Amino acid sequence: MRARFPYLYVATWEEARALQLVATAAKDVDLIRTERRVLDWSLTKGFSEDGVPVEGDTKQPLKALDFIEKFEDPAVFVLKDFHVVLGAGGRSPDHQVVRRLRDLLPALKHSLNPKNVVIIAPQLALPIELEKDVTVLEFELPSFDEIRGVLTQMIETNRSTGRVIIDVTEEDEERLAKAAMGLTLHEAENAFARAMVEDGKLDISDVEVVLEEKRQTIRKSGILEYIKPDLNIADVGGLQNLKRWLIKRNKSWLDSAARYNLPAPRGVLIAGVPGCGKSLVAKAVSAMWQVPLLRLDVGRIFSGLVGSSEENMRRAIDTAEAIAPCVLWIDEVEKGFGSVTGPSGDSGTSARIFGTFLTWMQEKSKPVFVVATANNISALPPEMMRKGRFDEIFFVDLPTHSERREILKLHLDRRLTDPEVIGEFVANEAALAALADATEGFVGAELEQVVVSGLFEAFYENRSICLDDFLKAVRFTVPLSVTQAEQIQHLREWANVRAVAATQDEDRATYTVSDSVPPPSDPTRAPDAIISSRGGRSIDF
Repeated sequence: MRARFPYLYVATWEEARALQLVATAAKDVDLIRTERRVLDWSLTKGFSEDGVPVEGDTKQPLKALDFIEKFEDPAVFVLKDFHVVLGAGGRSPDHQVVRRLRDLLPALKHSLNPKNVVIIAPQLALPIELEKDVTVLEFELPSFDEIRGVLTQMIETNRSTGRVIIDVTEEDEERLAKAAMGLTLHEAENAFARAMVEDGKLDISDVEVVLEEKRQTIRKSGILEYIKPDLNIADVGGLQNLKRWLIKRNKSWLDSAARYNLPAPRGVLIAGVPGCGKSLVAKAVSAMWQVPLLRLDVGRIFSGLVGSSEENMRRAIDTAEAIAPCVLWIDEVEKGFGSVTGPSGDSGTSARIFGTFLTWMQEKSKPVFVVATANNISALPPEMMRKGRFDEIFFVDLPTHSERREILKLHLDRRLTDPEVIGEFVANEAALAALADATEGFVGAELEQVVVSGLFEAFYENRSICLDDFLKAVRFTVPLSVTQAEQIQHLREWANVRAVAATQDEDRATYTVSDSVPPPSDPTRAPDAIISSRGGRSIDF
């Protein structure tokens, strides 16, 4: 405004907040030298000043621009929702209005009294004729301090009335404010108010209420999917090395981490055998850190319109950063970005989207923790695995004996709740050890199906469960370690050099059997051998 830029464009949903900022700047003589009147325009009311309509008909865009040209005092003219006539939503711009804006330029630049035009709209729409004349300003969502200020004010107000019980510490207030990051001030205020009135109390458990408001933002984007995790880190069997690494990085985006000058963790790439719990980890870390979990489906990024796919990727990144801190989960990442290593037939769209994503991962400053999972690592582009993209690459191998016991116990405890179904069966160490011995080479998903199949046996015969039901299910299961022996061996060879084992070192048993074992010809006989040697470098966190 002080430099007399004629046209400023502010793309934001927070019209009232932007208008207040313009009004504050217009009155600050030290900042802009000349105090200016502020007049705002809308298609329904025309121009008004301090809520009072000006004389004359200024509702039509062309008449509004005529009014600006004839106005003699120093002023700032705020045009609200002017993007409609500039071609928003794929519509053709009003060429008369575009031409009139260009004709108005000399009058704005050379007027004796300074005048600026500020366009405030939720969407950026700029015809090519105006690209060199309009300055686009970034208007970010409210900062942490602004949201924290709203929360503090609401806490003090309700504490004095006594109608709401306030039970929050300084850290709890920080978590609530962090949870509201990415919302407008109005949305954040609504979220805090809802948290207070639902049970007449404000405490740390209300973080979930605030996160529910964020789900609305994600649903409207149409590209990212908001996942509500229904488990915690204790529901993931084994993988102690990976879990300890994640636990140590909890709260690293809070202000308390600033004393150590710690950056927010970038993310992890979890590769390994299918069905071993990679996706569970993404859900569990979101619940443990109490931050939103967003799933990026790369297939939703691609669009038939030229340039739309690249824009969708940028929108997905902007949305994730807007609600940070959060976890961004990309499941089976090799299926989304694997085509960039060879001919894709899409005129380079895949490569451009991949390049945008890689650059963002390298340069991002917002606390967006990326969890990428992969089964077929040979399809991953090498540049994705370079240091700086992810903090660490973990390899999830077939469960060890102790991990199988832990996984089986989790599933048995979750499903065996009726005393009549349990009968005399006891999931003690002896029973778990017997099942763990029989299921050597089974992945976590197969262990769950063993429990489910055993329960079906008892359900069919209308009796209580017994250990033989589970052992029978084991005998009729041919695990992935047999049907995909060569692929798993290839995964392990890759992981020995490039990845860290997700299982702690003392559990990493070595199997001394052949590299490839054919499926058993007798379906009643359980496979008695699996691939030799386990993959991943031995680093304990």
